[in-house]
Amino acid sequence: MIVDELLKKPGAWLSRDDEPGIILSSRVRLARNVRGVPFPAQARADERIRSCATLRDACNSVPSLVHPFFFDMGSLDPLDKAILKERRLISRELAEKGEGSGLIVAENENTAIMINEEDHLRLQAISPGADILSVWKRVDAVDTELESKIDYAFSPRLGYLTSCPSNVGTGLRASVMLHLPGLHLQGEAEAVVRGLGKIGLAVRGLFGEGSQAFGSMFQVSNQVTLGQDEESIIKHLVTVIEEVVGHERNARMRLLENRRAIVMDKVARAVGILAKARMLSSGEAVELLSMLRMGVEFGVVTGVRLPEINEIMLTTQPGHLQKTEKQTLGPMERDEVRAEIVRRRMSDLGFTGD
Repeated sequence: MIVDELLKKPGAWLSRDDEPGIILSSRVRLARNVRGVPFPAQARADERIRSCATLRDACNSVPSLVHPFFFDMGSLDPLDKAILKERRLISRELAEKGEGSGLIVAENENTAIMINEEDHLRLQAISPGADILSVWKRVDAVDTELESKIDYAFSPRLGYLTSCPSNVGTGLRASVMLHLPGLHLQGEAEAVVRGLGKIGLAVRGLFGEGSQAFGSMFQVSNQVTLGQDEESIIKHLVTVIEEVVGHERNARMRLLENRRAIVMDKVARAVGILAKARMLSSGEAVELLSMLRMGVEFGVVTGVRLPEINEIMLTTQPGHLQKTEKQTLGPMERDEVRAEIVRRRMSDLGFTGD
């Protein structure tokens, strides 16, 4: 598989037709290391190359990985790495790596393993919608199969040993991507984010750590990995997410009852700009597409499905956009091309902005 082939598919976290809207995707990641082998940051170049080859062979023999493919960070150009980041298959840290680091990804993109990022292995499973329990079971199956082939660094007292102390224990990070325009427009999102922080959950933007929460989209994940078992961490996250979804539904109901004109105006303005704009930054496009999503989710916009909005959102990200255009573009050139692509897609969907 080459990166170009990924562009033919919608991406594992944005592909389901029955996505209800509030919960976009669910992901579980496990950090694992090999006993007696230096962490990637402390290893010599030849040690990283050697361990990468060994770990690649082990991952390729795992039955739960369907038709796995390997991407070598040393041979990928920055544009290809950007696409993998935008598809949530690799982290920013792995994108900065070269030879001796890589990515194993299943053909359907729903399971992936980063090799020699911060840890020797970062196992990930992801699915669209509210599917955190089945996602956990999938990545746990891969982990169990790998543990029969690899001698993991493990302490009976501390649990799995990791490069960063914050991951010691289970090494588990479970996260859910939420679309919360109701809370955002009601001015209540900030209070919810603060509340989540107080109960041990982290809140990040669309593309993870260090990214902004464009388009009222938030990733909520656990922070504590030590002193709890995996099931308890997952159960706590599921319980809290259900509460947040309840708050969002309540906020949407209040918006439609008391501020319907504001909702209609936000959606109409977004449709008009998306259908007519001559320049769109990636952040602005996400914000406007979020308002279009809101219109669909609130039932005030018809004739467009959420997967179609997802597809526009993903394919107009900088990496995907430049790969499709088969050229490297500067920021202003990207904004022009992005606006042209969005205008065309909005026209295909029946939105003219008139």
